[in-house]
Amino acid sequence: MKTYQKPATGKLVTRFDNELKNLLMEDLRSFRERNLFSPSNKQEAVQQQLSAA
Repeated sequence: MKTYQKPATGKLVTRFDNELKNLLMEDLRSFRERNLFSPSNKQEAVQQQLSAA
């Protein structure tokens, strides 16, 4: 009869959290690279939103 060892639940949760964090950080980096804003562009966008309101 074979016995199968189950990994500890805490280890699985920790691994899942680490993998999720890594994925989110990669997505954030790629988003920042695609959407580079200079400070003047941010200020113009805020002014446009305020004037529209």
